[in-house]
Amino acid sequence: MRITCPCLFGLESVLSYEVKKIGGENVTVNDGRVSFDGGFDMVARANLRLSTAERVLIQLAEFYAESFEELYQGVKNIPFEDFIGIDDAFPVKGHCINSQLHSVPDCQKIIKKAVVDRLKKVYRKTWFDESKDTYQIQFNIIKNCAYIYLDTTGEGLHKRGYRKNSNDAPIKETLAAGIVDFARVRSDSIVVDPMCGSGTFLIESAYKALGVAPGIRRSFSSEGWGSMDSFVWKSERKAAIESIVKDGSFKAFGFDYDDACVDLSQSNAKKAGVFSKVTVKQQDIKKFKPIDGAVTICNPPYGERLLDIKSAEKIYRIMGEKLRPDKDNPCYIISPHEEFESFFGKKADKRRKLYNGMIKCQLFMYFK
Repeated sequence: MRITCPCLFGLESVLSYEVKKIGGENVTVNDGRVSFDGGFDMVARANLRLSTAERVLIQLAEFYAESFEELYQGVKNIPFEDFIGIDDAFPVKGHCINSQLHSVPDCQKIIKKAVVDRLKKVYRKTWFDESKDTYQIQFNIIKNCAYIYLDTTGEGLHKRGYRKNSNDAPIKETLAAGIVDFARVRSDSIVVDPMCGSGTFLIESAYKALGVAPGIRRSFSSEGWGSMDSFVWKSERKAAIESIVKDGSFKAFGFDYDDACVDLSQSNAKKAGVFSKVTVKQQDIKKFKPIDGAVTICNPPYGERLLDIKSAEKIYRIMGEKLRPDKDNPCYIISPHEEFESFFGKKADKRRKLYNGMIKCQLFMYFK
């Protein structure tokens, strides 16, 4: 099968590396997505192990569609019966971008009708109860090219299961995982977050360092599919558990001025199963002292979200004075402020454009 994993813009290279590492074949990279070949075992493995993918989709078809008739015929030609049983549910969702077909509700109706007509002929049935397993059909129509998928994930992959609660401005888990990868966190690394919030960087760093599959503590929509052998999931979960690095010396230290954030980070670390590797204490950034040999990763407050811009800029100055990054104490800081470096007091060795939600940011990397 052809499998496609969407990702946040800027993380394509990280996701591509992850896909190759778990055995994906014929890997191709496009803006915001990585595609590869694999069977149902790869579908399960990707859901469990990929830390920067947003979800795992089975690509059913790709065809040109400038009219509703072309969309209908293209969808009707897809062998949905290979996946969808006679009593299974098959809702439709998607989006259209820069295409002749721009009405999402109309496209949903046409695709649903095409699937129903296809299955009517195959199953010789005029009505479908859709009462059993759910096969979410997803479509993207981009510049008049229609992509039809089955979503195997359900809730987005950033929902790891450890962060039921969060602070006011959490960073998305998949983005945090990508930044951790850029920071080259390893099994013997020490990671510090001086403004840890809900502890996402600490936990994602621990997962990376210890080889913990980020999806190991949650379930996925395709686990209930009749077309997918349950043994596949059992086998891949077992392999994921066995691959955890149990003797790694990794440690993470988090600090926050807010006691509530300290409690939240500790609680989330417990839920994530990495509490023994994570230490969190109450401390203002003004009192921060670098830990020798540690990698500092942080998401300081954004002026447009938590504080006014002037207050945020003041924090950036304090960070520059306290963090003092160099080759022995590298720092990776994400911020939307174009002038961050001038307030921080040091030009980054490298920058990378990333998106935190809808906010365009830069990852400022200090490692020299």
